[in-house]
Amino acid sequence: MTDGSEPIEYFLEDIEHHGRNERTAAAYRRVLFEFDEFLDERFGKAPAEASYRDCMAFTHELRSEYAESTVASYASYLNRFYSYLVRVGRHDENPMELVLEEMSESIESNPSRRDVSLEEMRNFVATVRHPLHRAVILTMLKTGIRSGELCNIDLIDLHLNHEARSWNPRAQISDESNSLYISAEHTYAQESGGIIRKASNKRKRETIIPIDSELETALVRWLAIRPEAMSRSEPLFVGTVERWGKRLTIDTVHHIVEQYTRDYGWFRTGGGAAENVTPHYFRHFFTTHLRDRTGDRGIVKYLRGDVASDIIDTYTHNWGDRVRETYLDRIYSLTDHR
Repeated sequence: MTDGSEPIEYFLEDIEHHGRNERTAAAYRRVLFEFDEFLDERFGKAPAEASYRDCMAFTHELRSEYAESTVASYASYLNRFYSYLVRVGRHDENPMELVLEEMSESIESNPSRRDVSLEEMRNFVATVRHPLHRAVILTMLKTGIRSGELCNIDLIDLHLNHEARSWNPRAQISDESNSLYISAEHTYAQESGGIIRKASNKRKRETIIPIDSELETALVRWLAIRPEAMSRSEPLFVGTVERWGKRLTIDTVHHIVEQYTRDYGWFRTGGGAAENVTPHYFRHFFTTHLRDRTGDRGIVKYLRGDVASDIIDTYTHNWGDRVRETYLDRIYSLTDHR
């Protein structure tokens, strides 16, 4: 048994105190100690030292032995374990968050999901008052970016035509006012933009997403109170509570969204993708509603980052103008009834 057994035992005591039955506790124990043994043999690590890549390797190993539904259950056990480690200060962030997000995208391309209308989403957004939380949620809802991509945004990736902007945007958007640049280069655990990234962008090409007046307002209000960043890379979104001035993590983004969706009745522990509204659901909402309003799958796929450069080149020489005009003309509003 490795040094990883101590936090596992404490976690198992914790779930027993929360009323988990013996059968469930035994399942947690079996999976966690299998994970502990895997890490020790493969990487010489304890669970408290594991990264996203280590967790993904274990998940891949499980797929060689178990059905996808069982793999999903075991991954949820690990997710809860790492949430516990984060809560008690034994791990900086939950590496299973990104694993689960990637699994939700790969298991089924078009899963059955809660059907949320624009009117319902507007009512939900109205409950989000905190400038950081509102900017985070509106950015995901109006751009379709993943939570990891949101965490990777630096100030230079944002070009606002507003006096609140006190920095020079990157060259790719220097002539594109009110635009957001999403890189295709950021990869988990690799250096990019002068720092080691904690999330991957997973895009086939760089993407320039227009910013409408509604999102601009939310970002300006956030920038007015944004703490000084603790990183020279100047992340756009930083913590305002426990991780003051530090780049938001995927775990933090999921926590922000969950606290609002749970209060609103859109999230239930154990509810699953068909019921719960999560950051990944926002990407689904963006895709569905913008595609319906534009009738242009090519533009939506481009904004999602699903289209490679050679495909874009076959569309039109003024692709950027076409995207901007279509997007600004058709993007839904979440604070009024436009």
